[in-house]
Amino acid sequence: MSVQRVQAGYLPGLTPADVQWQTLPFEQDGRRVDVAVPVLTAAQMQALAERVKQASARHLKTMTVSEIINVIDRAIARLLDPNDPVRQQADALLPIVSGYDGQMVRLGLTGFFKTFRAPQLHRFVAEDFANPKVLDGFQPAAKGGAVRAHGPQLLVHSWAGNVPALALWSLICGLLVKAGNIGKLPSAEPLFAGWFAHLLAEVHPPLADCLAVVWWRGAGEDDAAALYAQADTVVAYGGNDALHAIQRRLPVTTRFLPHGHKLGFGVVSAAALDAQKAPALARRAAWDVMRYDQQGCYSPQIFYVQRGGLVSPRDFAAYLAGELANLHRRFPRRALDLAESAALAKWRQSIEWQLPSIAADVLIGDPDAAWTVSYVDTAPALSPTALQRSIVVAGIDMLDEVAARVAPHHHYLQTAGVAATPEELYRLADQLGAAGVTRVSAIGAMSMPEAGWHHDGRFNLLDLVRMTEIEQSAETAADPYAPYEP
Repeated sequence: MSVQRVQAGYLPGLTPADVQWQTLPFEQDGRRVDVAVPVLTAAQMQALAERVKQASARHLKTMTVSEIINVIDRAIARLLDPNDPVRQQADALLPIVSGYDGQMVRLGLTGFFKTFRAPQLHRFVAEDFANPKVLDGFQPAAKGGAVRAHGPQLLVHSWAGNVPALALWSLICGLLVKAGNIGKLPSAEPLFAGWFAHLLAEVHPPLADCLAVVWWRGAGEDDAAALYAQADTVVAYGGNDALHAIQRRLPVTTRFLPHGHKLGFGVVSAAALDAQKAPALARRAAWDVMRYDQQGCYSPQIFYVQRGGLVSPRDFAAYLAGELANLHRRFPRRALDLAESAALAKWRQSIEWQLPSIAADVLIGDPDAAWTVSYVDTAPALSPTALQRSIVVAGIDMLDEVAARVAPHHHYLQTAGVAATPEELYRLADQLGAAGVTRVSAIGAMSMPEAGWHHDGRFNLLDLVRMTEIEQSAETAADPYAPYEP
């Protein structure tokens, strides 16, 4: 077996010889990649944080938001170029590291990168700031006086690795608010963030010292403590236990923005279920289930399908099963580890045990459990499946039933995919929003959020800044001191 060795991270001011390295091995289909991740001392971490803060004050904070967007756009243009060495490296290595099908990763990366082109980023900023120039200087406030937004001196990211290149989202947010950025690599996908940092430094060398990408195992020790002690704001992704562990290490003055586990689901109106619309809708639903094997927080766990259409909910489940079978032939599911295989087998077995007592229910699955569709005639409350392309289709009589089914998990709700008439869409969105849903998308777009979406119902950029106001009283009081006054 050939072994490729790759160095991860991005450490301005440090040479490879200055730090210790730990190897994380990855293997897929007879190919192996050994990823060397940096292990810094507390003193090195502290010095790195100071370097990033000082450099961002000199360079990043003096740029306009439009200039920053142009730099990001140039980097993204390279990532979208299939002939660029960085994109070729991503296409070659991320499937091995993540375990996902290579073609699925390539399609996913291209769709993801397209949301960060300049027009999308300008919309992204405008979504949070009515006047984006507040990030560049004081601007007139509607109530009088003036206002300006200041990004953190140091923004620390703790990234999850369940989906390739996921770090890009929060890192770009940090750049847009002109923060010095240091991100902690996930052990599950330790490559992309460092590549992007190197790419930004190539595209615009003054940014070279304005960000860093580091690593530590688990919750970290003195190295993590040294970094967290200097952070103004920490953005973290992962399981709730991991997020609590991070929060306990932060000073009370540090702003903490956690993004934990979420549940997604779909709702299908009878209006979408005729002989023409239902097969196409099932195809789009299958893509939402297939993308990254439901590892994204926006992936569906269940589709609530209304009875009364020309195509029954049970027949829709059969269409969905057929589409998942087709997609498995094109994009095979990644190999599961023992724990994942056991969880999937347990979930399927729990459903099989219930089937004899419920004549209307059915389990449709690939013989090798590469995908599973469970149809239930009585709609259950929302609950997680075993993921790995396992999905529940539940029949309902009224769309208004759905909010009550999902409300018990309101703390974990995020994305709802909806196929319904315009009138039904707005009524459902109102009910689901009250139940805790923060994003309503089309089925087929659940796993592809738009630029500027409010992640977990919050503001991506506003949450990162603090506002400084000059009150109108201060403006008025300053007038007598002006040299042009008598």
